[in-house]
Amino acid sequence: MTTLIHQRVDLAQKGQNPTVLCKMPSGWAVFGDMQMLNGYCLLLPDPVPPDLNALSITEREIFLRDMALIGDALLEVTGAVRINYEILGNSEKALHAHIIPRYAAEPQDLGRGPVWFYDWDKAPRFDPRIHKTLMDKIRAALEKRMRNV
Repeated sequence: MTTLIHQRVDLAQKGQNPTVLCKMPSGWAVFGDMQMLNGYCLLLPDPVPPDLNALSITEREIFLRDMALIGDALLEVTGAVRINYEILGNSEKALHAHIIPRYAAEPQDLGRGPVWFYDWDKAPRFDPRIHKTLMDKIRAALEKRMRNV
């Protein structure tokens, strides 16, 4: 089965995915296509299993650790007050994790709910030029953390 997640991992492997932050032990840390909240990232496993339960216990531990490391880097770099983590898989049978920084400045009615309540049609699109500085900072924070794992 080929999903958008499979396609993005394939592009990352070929060095053709501009959203890539870095390669991690379980897969690829990438920026989200839409940046409703600045720094929104995903973890795309490589290879791509259908869901978390298809992984061995060790593979799960590595994937979830990598997901949390992305969250740690986002907390360090973005000024977020917390991180939301989501693994859904209802529309794409391809494991991937959403790592979403949440900010004190968010509107109260939206900041208390899931990020999916935002109007994603109005979200800023990822732009490698606009997001380069933030990507570089997150990448450096991630690489530092991976050296200590």
